Parts: sequence; structure tokens; C-alpha cells
Amino acid sequence: MFYGEYLHNLDEKGRIVLPAKFRQLAKSKIIKKFYLTRGMEKCLFLFSEQEWKGQEERFKALSIMKKDARSFNRIYFSGATEIMPDSQGRFLIPSYLKDYADIRKEIVVIGVSSRIEVWSRDRWNEFCKTQLKNFEEIAEKLIEE
Repeated sequence: MFYGEYLHNLDEKGRIVLPAKFRQLAKSKIIKKFYLTRGMEKCLFLFSEQEWKGQEERFKALSIMKKDARSFNRIYFSGATEIMPDSQGRFLIPSYLKDYADIRKEIVVIGVSSRIEVWSRDRWNEFCKTQLKNFEEIAEKLIEE
């Protein structure tokens, strides 16, 4: 669904702009609302409303009797915010999420199939530098023929 890597800067008002391809896809799929939350490796996860509802159902089902489940849900859902991009695809990232992801000015927006990730450019470059050299090893571990 969402694919690619796009370099952007926050605008003068601190807004992010969704890449044109993502805006076109959202328009064709009639996606008006997204949910933004803390992701893994200090990036932000952005889900369409439909994908978010699936995430919510999955994580709601975790037992509240398990400490890790409670901790995960607290951090994941307390960080979530509803996003409705304007007609040009712009939206504000709350300061607590910018702080979490170390986003200042330069960002990278990537499509990861059913979700979009927002990274600080420095963090993305560091992630790629360390993970690209392991890409084939990771693939061999995860993908069975």
C-alpha cells in the first residue's frame, strides 16, 4: 500500500507534509483520518484509520494481567493522536512525539506497506547504516523458502 522513502523538512510552522504519492493513495482509498503514535527504534508510526482499528483490536486483546502488556499499551496508546491532514497533506506532530523521535527539522517519511513511518533524518541514516549490512542475514532468518 505505502511504499518508498521521501526526504522532507518540517515547514516554518513545524508541520510535516505527506509525500504526494501517499496523498494520492489516501484520496483514492478515501482515507481522511490517520493515527500517529510512538513506533519502534525511535520513529513514529502513522496508520490509516482502518489499520489503526486493527492495531487497537490486536493490542486490546493482550492480557492486562501481564506487566509487559500493560506497559506496552500505556506507551503505545497514550502516545497516539488523531491526524487529519489539510488539503495539502500537512499536519502537526505533537511536541512529545517529536521529542520521542528526536525530530527537529529534517525528516524521512517511509512507506512500510500498511503503515507510514516518520524518522528524524539522522536516526534514519544511522538505522540504514547499521541494518543494511545485515539485510541478507535478516532475510535468511525471517523468510523461509
